[in-house]
Amino acid sequence: MINCPSKVNSPRTPSVEDRLSVKERLALIGLIDEGVRQGSTESPLAADLFNDLLNLVDATVSGAKVDRLKSGDSHNGFKVIEINAETGENLGRLHMLYLNKPIPCYYLVYVEVAAPYRNKGLGNRILKAFRDVLEEKGAVGILDNIIPDDDPTFDIYLKLNWKPAAAMMGEGPAESDRSYMIYIPSNMASKDLKDPILKLVHHLERKRHAIDMRDNELMVKRTIEEFKDLYSALMIYFGDRIRSGEADAFVRFMFTRFVTKLLGFRRRIGQLLGYTGGESLEQIVLDPEVRSLPVQSYAPRELASKPYFVTGDRELWLHLPEVLKKHPARIIESLPNYRRPSLLRWLSEQGRLSSDTLNIGDLMDLGFDPTRLKEIRIGETDLIFERLQARLLPEVEQRKDCLERLAPQMLTYRLKNTRLAANPPLLVIRDRGNAYVLRRKVDGIHWEEALDQLQSSPNLRALTQSLGLERILTATVRRAVQWFQSRLSGDEGHLLDRASYFVAWNLETNQPKITVDFSGSFLECIWIA
Repeated sequence: MINCPSKVNSPRTPSVEDRLSVKERLALIGLIDEGVRQGSTESPLAADLFNDLLNLVDATVSGAKVDRLKSGDSHNGFKVIEINAETGENLGRLHMLYLNKPIPCYYLVYVEVAAPYRNKGLGNRILKAFRDVLEEKGAVGILDNIIPDDDPTFDIYLKLNWKPAAAMMGEGPAESDRSYMIYIPSNMASKDLKDPILKLVHHLERKRHAIDMRDNELMVKRTIEEFKDLYSALMIYFGDRIRSGEADAFVRFMFTRFVTKLLGFRRRIGQLLGYTGGESLEQIVLDPEVRSLPVQSYAPRELASKPYFVTGDRELWLHLPEVLKKHPARIIESLPNYRRPSLLRWLSEQGRLSSDTLNIGDLMDLGFDPTRLKEIRIGETDLIFERLQARLLPEVEQRKDCLERLAPQMLTYRLKNTRLAANPPLLVIRDRGNAYVLRRKVDGIHWEEALDQLQSSPNLRALTQSLGLERILTATVRRAVQWFQSRLSGDEGHLLDRASYFVAWNLETNQPKITVDFSGSFLECIWIA
């Protein structure tokens, strides 16, 4: 259930002195803007502005994690409660740790609301469900309220009768940098719990130290502040242009880049242990004029260097359309978005077409950037272009070499009848500040999206329940992860967290490709990318 990184080779605390001040950010934005206007190749790149933020995000999400592939009844005491609507749709999850000494207690680790249901008060309803569990079990609840006091959700726990632990413990050796809150169930309301709570906090301090939860919390808070500072600087510099309707491609690019980084961070912290402010990223509210800006995923020509082929199959490169080779970013970004089920469902609910232009507010509502994956057909082969940060290319190349080495082994290996296959990059192109990675389009979707579809799609609920598809999916992916980990060499360990797993899926019918056999049902294939 817990994945704890090594502290030796991955320090998580970039120096505060290395952060740019607001004045320095404005100066850098001005230099980039001036370079765009003059077409100067010597001006700073947009990546320079986001460099501190990206380093901080990477450091933050390297902390101890909750693993969705591990069973919720594991012996380490961590449990996961799935919160479902009456219709069966999964609304979110609540992660908690059970402690039986000095008093029965559940420590609230993390509250997660599914992306389609955020900003609808469901976080509050999930916390009420947790309160009901505490009442039913007759157990004390405890959490560390790290939500900033200027966040609209700061007092969410007080409204649900949680009390500051410091007030209950009275004078004593309270930790000044902690903000523990306690919920007392009705069966314990008349008891004197001062000493048990003191011991509980002390016990929790020792347990939390082992899994770095507090480190996660502080890093998340700091990264949120970095996002807020950067957004403020962007609005100070570009606000007048945006409000007057004069936002050009450069302005749209800068805000699109900001929002895609924010969405990526929101997705990645969902696995961090100890971060109870699951919705506190909602304190970063975009101005309406920013939300209405059309998405601009690549840099203006004036800001970009000459496009070039990086690595991969040169024969395939020669077969690409000439216009794409001359203007990769512009042509790739104009291709159709990958028709993943969650995007198609959102478009249907919004009454939108897949060809409609998306704006920045659409990305925020979706919770992911659908323009990052593009479909293309070359000859008789369906392929996918994936847009990545250029700084990730060394790791992409290392993962490619690893997958190509393991691909022959996968041909004869079975995960209890499920085929295992590799989907390494075919070629990589750099243009307009981005890297574009071309892969084969497989008949599958990412395992986490598959799990969400099983939990939320009305057409899949009956099949999921009758065949136990959630259990089959998670167990199969878990075995794939274990197989991949066992084949990594000593210097490839970091590739495990970056690998993606796709399960066989019929995109036309939005159903898993599963074989029902007398010996048991199994997925047809899992691809590692």
